[in-house]
Amino acid sequence: MRCPFCGEADTQVKDSRPTEDGGAIRRRRFCAGCGQRFTTIERVQLRELTVVKADQRRVAFDRDKLARSVRIAMRKRPIEDERIERIVNGIVRQLEAGGETDVTSADIGELVMETLKALDTVAYVRFASVYRDFREARDFEAFLGDMSALPKPALGGEE
Repeated sequence: MRCPFCGEADTQVKDSRPTEDGGAIRRRRFCAGCGQRFTTIERVQLRELTVVKADQRRVAFDRDKLARSVRIAMRKRPIEDERIERIVNGIVRQLEAGGETDVTSADIGELVMETLKALDTVAYVRFASVYRDFREARDFEAFLGDMSALPKPALGGEE
């Protein structure tokens, strides 16, 4: 693993431990070249995913972008970081287990919406407002009108 500070190829692992959900290994590393310490995280990757955008562009799947989107939707909600990480891991596993290496951005968005709807309605509406590109108050009104028939999710349950 290259040092992110100086680019040295020779770094040493000082400590390894699984993450709380057991889906990754967290490694503390030390660079012999510059003396800096840094952390890496290893995850199992079943297949390389490619995202097909609405305009048919193809880009490599970026787990961090997915996690960032979910975290933004969950900002200031009573949901722990570990739970958000489990949610993101679950979405990624579903995408990888789908059997296809190409996934559409629409499929990813709908999967996130489905997950958030079951977990937290405020996060669901936040994500939907960006994903569905709400431009006016009436867009929110129509969306919230459709939601009024939904059962209220319990924050304490598992996803």
